[in-house]
Amino acid sequence: MTTATSRSTLDAERSDLLAALAAARAALTNTVRGLSDEQLGERPTVSALCLGGLIKHVTSMEEGWMRFVVEGPSAMSHDLPDGVTWADLAAGTAREIPRWMIDHQDEFRMLPGDTLTGILERYEAVAARSEEILAAVTDLSATQPLPEAPWHEPGGVRSVRAVLTHIIAETAQHAGHADILRETLDGQTST
Repeated sequence: MTTATSRSTLDAERSDLLAALAAARAALTNTVRGLSDEQLGERPTVSALCLGGLIKHVTSMEEGWMRFVVEGPSAMSHDLPDGVTWADLAAGTAREIPRWMIDHQDEFRMLPGDTLTGILERYEAVAARSEEILAAVTDLSATQPLPEAPWHEPGGVRSVRAVLTHIIAETAQHAGHADILRETLDGQTST
């Protein structure tokens, strides 16, 4: 395969993946059209999820994975406080909760000062940065080692392609959650 052919194949694959991500993003953001800031924080089901929190979470998740593509495992550090183990966290007996875990929980809710405009602007900025990063990638098969965490296989790696498909899948999954929340909230759907 010539360099021009492989570049063309890479560009086509990248374009297809970015189009799928754009469609998933649109499905997610369309669920909040016409809502007030207060409605973004409502939890209309037994779930603790709210529409604003879902978009904040997806934004943070995409940003973190794109940093991983550029920086490797240090971009996704899950350090534990001294004397705290993963078993302590799982059992609910940890004497201290790591800051990253608190931040992750806060992603799923509307906090004072959060607004629809601010949440969507941040998501758009992260999306634009993701596209810049992906435009610069010369090999979607390039890998980075995954950081140590109980949810990652020891010694596991993730390719740029796998990162991107993970972001697409998670965005689409949360777009489905958002559609249910919106329909429960006021009978509207994203379509």
